[in-house]
Amino acid sequence: MTTTDRARAIGDAVERFVRDTVVPYEKDPRCAAHGPSDALVSELRVLAREAGVLTPHILEGGVHLTQRETAHVLIRSGLSPLGPVACNTMAPDEGNMYLLGHVGSLEQKARFLAPMIDGTARSAFFMTEPAEDNGAGSDPSMMRTTCKADGNHWVIEGRKAFITGAQGAKVGIIMAKSEEEGACLFVVDLPDPAIRIERILDTIDSSMPGGHAVVAIDRLRVPATQMLGEPGEGFRYAQIRLSPARLSHCMRWLGGCIRAHEIAADYACRRQAFGKALIDHEGVGFMLAENLIDLRQAELMIDWCAAVLDTGDLGTAESSMTKVAVSEALMRIADRCVQVMGGSGVSGDTIVEQIFREVRAFRIYDGPTEVHKWSLAKKIKREWTASRG
Repeated sequence: MTTTDRARAIGDAVERFVRDTVVPYEKDPRCAAHGPSDALVSELRVLAREAGVLTPHILEGGVHLTQRETAHVLIRSGLSPLGPVACNTMAPDEGNMYLLGHVGSLEQKARFLAPMIDGTARSAFFMTEPAEDNGAGSDPSMMRTTCKADGNHWVIEGRKAFITGAQGAKVGIIMAKSEEEGACLFVVDLPDPAIRIERILDTIDSSMPGGHAVVAIDRLRVPATQMLGEPGEGFRYAQIRLSPARLSHCMRWLGGCIRAHEIAADYACRRQAFGKALIDHEGVGFMLAENLIDLRQAELMIDWCAAVLDTGDLGTAESSMTKVAVSEALMRIADRCVQVMGGSGVSGDTIVEQIFREVRAFRIYDGPTEVHKWSLAKKIKREWTASRG
């Protein structure tokens, strides 16, 4: 995996900051079941700003690193679950910044994007809907949230679920469907009395500030100037965000699994059982060897997909393949780390237990493995049919 000198320099600075400054915060009581508190996020971002590693993937003037360069940086930010939070490379903000940077108007960028890049505003992406409403999940065409034009405003109504970071967010990007136009995206200020958090879900993961919320949207009036791009283009714009955001999840959690492997390998080399170090027992040593193989394969898949995106291609199929391969590989790695460490692996004494939980959730977030395989199978059939001509 090769990269540029600027990405290496940024990545090295991010890794030093995460290992030296962020890791000691992992035991902070402000890390709770629904993610780190906003007070902790603010404190960490002050430190990141002082270290010169806040929003490191977006350069002066709003220029983004390439996807291959971004991988080099985001993998290192992920060495701690708090690293992406501190460095402002965490979902959903990272994906929302990318989308606003590509689709937002100059006015929208100044009002909404600038404070996000500066790390002073968190954001949320309102797309997924409650299963009990038979709303949109992995199939966005099932969108039930509506938007209707009303003069120079749009009125939005509906319910959303698993909305990461809604609690405490200052910027929201909402997807809704117009009967006349189709899917639309809107960018809004938060909080808003018309957007009510019904509850914060108790989920297996706990790394993202604000947790994951079920939200009711009751006649939210949004100025037409706050529509992202053109009406009816919401699904197409979401595709611009989708592949890079999916890939950045792979980057961050690869960093987490690199750290988990380091901890498990250290444990196996120190811990004695049955007359020798654990790593000298073949069953343990082989698990750690398999980790090395999976780590390198995950890194190469990320680099391959990033190179495709850097050509300007949407990389829909490539990001699906990468998301499946990497999330499944990282699950194997995290599981082996827990197994190698035995009782210590399921306790909160190290970060390994949390990384295991986070990676398990990652196999579902940004599209479950089965949905990606189904999509790829459809692609195979389309290409086969076309070849029969």
